Amino acid sequence: MIATKLRPPIFLIGNYRSGTTITQKLIGLHPDVVTWYEPRTLWLYADPGRCHDVFTERDATEKVIRYIRGRFLEFQVRNGGRQIMENTPSNVLRSSYVHQIFPEATFLFITRNPFSYISSMELKWQRTKTLKGIKRTLATTPITQLHHYAGALIRQIFVKKILRKKYAPIYGPKYEGIDQDLREHDKLTVIARQWARGNRRAREDLAQLGEGRVLTCRYEDLMQDTETTLRRIYDHCGLVCSDDILRVAKEMVDPTRQEKWLRFDPEQLQAILPEVEEEMRVYGYEVPLPLRSEKAGKGAVLGPSPEECKA
Repeated sequence: MIATKLRPPIFLIGNYRSGTTITQKLIGLHPDVVTWYEPRTLWLYADPGRCHDVFTERDATEKVIRYIRGRFLEFQVRNGGRQIMENTPSNVLRSSYVHQIFPEATFLFITRNPFSYISSMELKWQRTKTLKGIKRTLATTPITQLHHYAGALIRQIFVKKILRKKYAPIYGPKYEGIDQDLREHDKLTVIARQWARGNRRAREDLAQLGEGRVLTCRYEDLMQDTETTLRRIYDHCGLVCSDDILRVAKEMVDPTRQEKWLRFDPEQLQAILPEVEEEMRVYGYEVPLPLRSEKAGKGAVLGPSPEECKA
């Protein structure tokens, strides 16, 4: 018999292009889990016209809680009563809002080296939304709110297809002030701020949930040591990671996609290093050697590496 009560969801909190999709797929290998891929507009139900993605627990009114939990229950029932594992990258800016709606949920937080993120995001900024992506967005959008997204879609198509601009008007997490930054700064600076501000917001919000409520992992660790990292993730979620799941998982990961950021001129990355350096050290990411040499050459003093701090 299919359960008609909502099971505690599993939420993967992580910035765009930080390994959320592959992580979600790996957790979705478990037969008792169904994955829900980026129902982005569902989370905007509280205020679909907001010009940024920052929502807090104050936005989680009784009406919002009832609606979003209801949609989750519908999805669970349609998928045989399996536990939902959900991933919407813009939730890095609203973890406290998600928790207020689902206080019983399990949370995972994944991060990625900022330079790999910046490289991947810069390419995504150059693309327009696909037909598949449009259909997926419409499927989770209330009919009464469709007009909020139609305008943004038309603008994107106009800028990319008619004006032939290199970049879309906006892509990824919309932190407060991003519109002004887009007018005053270059794209790489904005993308670097998307990483730093999104990660910082999620880290600080999730820290408020208490000891043991959140498991934090790095995308690079999942790629390089899949078995150890995936077992930790499954254990945190209360799931059994079988040998069969591990075998399939190891065939799915690709640990070679870590150095594509080298396509940028070191001076470009050097210019945005101040945007990410403080936050990257929190997760144990060192300044890459090419940038470290460039920085030292300009007379700056480097801080100690994570290994030096432990010594």
